[in-house]
Amino acid sequence: MSLDRIVKALLIFVPVALIVNATGGSPEMIFLFACLGIIPLADLMGEATEELAIHTGPKLGGLLNATLGNAAELIITIFALREGLVDLVKASIVGSILGNLLLVLGFSLLLGGLKHGLQKFDPRTAGLNATLLILAVVALAIPSLFDVAIQSNKAAELGLSEGVAVVMILLYGLSVVYSFTHRTPNGDPHAHETGSEHHHAKWSVRTSVIVLVVATLGIVFMSEVLVGAVEHVTETFGLSELFIGIIIVPLVGNIAEHLVAVQVAMKNKMELSLAVSLGSSLQVALFVAPVLVFISLLMGGQTLLLVFSSFEIIALIATVLVAAFIALDGESNWLEGAMLLAVYAMIALAFYFLPAAQAAVHAGG
Repeated sequence: MSLDRIVKALLIFVPVALIVNATGGSPEMIFLFACLGIIPLADLMGEATEELAIHTGPKLGGLLNATLGNAAELIITIFALREGLVDLVKASIVGSILGNLLLVLGFSLLLGGLKHGLQKFDPRTAGLNATLLILAVVALAIPSLFDVAIQSNKAAELGLSEGVAVVMILLYGLSVVYSFTHRTPNGDPHAHETGSEHHHAKWSVRTSVIVLVVATLGIVFMSEVLVGAVEHVTETFGLSELFIGIIIVPLVGNIAEHLVAVQVAMKNKMELSLAVSLGSSLQVALFVAPVLVFISLLMGGQTLLLVFSSFEIIALIATVLVAAFIALDGESNWLEGAMLLAVYAMIALAFYFLPAAQAAVHAGG
């Protein structure tokens, strides 16, 4: 059975999660089934977006991908915001960036390198995306660093996050415009796109829209079920919201996209693989995070500020710097992939043990 069929087979967990939730089943099982149900729905959402991109052409299709690429995770975090799980939301923002740059890119370089040896890609495109990622992390770090001085003034604290969010969205918009208009050395402004214009559409526009709407509604229901079970899961397994946000939520929301990045790397298409992993990280940092700031204001509950813990900021800075160094030379090998995976494992372990360590310190104090 192909990987795509295995992912599609997980759709059975969508009704299972809804039934178990409606009948008052175990919160742990509800959480597990909801996670498994979101995976194929996110895959269908991405597939429908790609099919629409073929019909609409590279420019509008690229805009669709740039807007809907992380829609599944955005929906999950909106429901988490509604439940007041702000720490979970901020952790998922950090976790998405870490997961894309360390886990996904790491597996892509490792498996692609083991199969093909030294792999090459355009260093200018990868370098530009790496620079944007560094700027994105700087933007996320500024409110966190200055919050120590202005946290007593709530209006200033909110104003800083809102202002930075606006600048980040503008920067993301400019990066999208540039990607549509810049010319490669061959003179083709779209030479480094996914190449969807060279494939024939499997679905009609109508079918693509229907699948996109149904998959989105499915993710909405699954997200509500998943978020509702988070509190019980944290208590039962001793996991923190921080760990669930850093590791589990990004993995569930983006696993279909992650598999694509690894598969194309194994086909020796490193340029496309990097476009997926780096592009997804950019979208989370420069678009999803600032949009969530304004969504939290509209909800009228607890406001999401772009203020992250020092642990999250340090992890982001270290991750982006390592990924940037790897992307700059235009070449990759399996050892670089292994290094990225090693960093991800160490960070995951650190965030797993962090809550227990903090609790011990507070108890001792």
